[in-house]
Amino acid sequence: MKITTRTALADWLDQLAQEASLIAPREVDGVLLYRAVTSSNDIQWEYTRPALSLKEAFFPPTERLMTIEKGRQLISLSETLPEEKQVAFGVRPCDARGVKLMEALFSDNAPVDPYFTRRRANTALVGLACSSMGPTCFCTSMGSAPDDGSDMDVMLYPLGDEYLVEAVSAKGEALLEAYALRADVASPEALARRAEFVYEPGEAVRIPKPEAWRAHFDDAYWDQAFERCLSCRICAYVCPTCRCFDVRDEALPGTNGHECFERIRCWDSCAGEAYRRIAGGHNPRAAKGQRLRNRFLCKFDYFPRQYALQTAACTGCGRCIDACPVNIDIVEVMQHMVEVSR
Repeated sequence: MKITTRTALADWLDQLAQEASLIAPREVDGVLLYRAVTSSNDIQWEYTRPALSLKEAFFPPTERLMTIEKGRQLISLSETLPEEKQVAFGVRPCDARGVKLMEALFSDNAPVDPYFTRRRANTALVGLACSSMGPTCFCTSMGSAPDDGSDMDVMLYPLGDEYLVEAVSAKGEALLEAYALRADVASPEALARRAEFVYEPGEAVRIPKPEAWRAHFDDAYWDQAFERCLSCRICAYVCPTCRCFDVRDEALPGTNGHECFERIRCWDSCAGEAYRRIAGGHNPRAAKGQRLRNRFLCKFDYFPRQYALQTAACTGCGRCIDACPVNIDIVEVMQHMVEVSR
């Protein structure tokens, strides 16, 4: 493990920004987001976590998948596959875990999604350990921690004005070699400070077992607890692991008498009123409680069971708690399920 300074790290990031798309925490109109930066001067160094997760870098809110040109006799398709190299800096462990969980759907199992998979292959994650947990964070209850670097390529641990640097993956080692970061071998004293890296873990959250959710599928609780839901879908949009999407074709100006279209993919959410509506107008999840029940069971039962995951599809980032305009709290829901399952 090596140690570097804030100045050396900033110089390294400036070098990276010249060769690849550098994504980092940046304030935009008063909101902290993961966004492209051209200089280390644009980076917010002190923060708890950005308002949105890193999933936008791999799974954009709206993206063009292909263009379609239709002539009299022929139809031609042209895919718009992403090729850009990316480095994401300042990634919090909860967001790296979110990317890892999304790989189960998009990359690790057939059919492989080429858009997500290419972005993930072309992106290096440079993590930054959290010095403290936010008031709604509960990552420690979900099997992670503010200093968990297991899902990163490079992990940084802040020690005042210095940073311990750990290459976690082969991609991380290659990144540090290709763009030489001025760093020294960490002294025993610095390593001891890393071993003593402490954080306030927050109140432990009890996580219901998957069978608990199934056993209470038909409870009246769902309709009662979620009557106030606005179906605004903000919980899914801020979540690091929600991955539902819609695909549609939109007309483009034609050329040479041909019809042209673009096929776009955009975020969707099972909390949306029209999410499950089918031809003829029938909606099998017309009630708010049914839709929110699906969101929770998807995270804690359906998705982990389908892909044989060892953890729920929740990273404990707490963003959905912060963002919900009617104070629906995922922790309260989990605690309810634990209590009624005793």
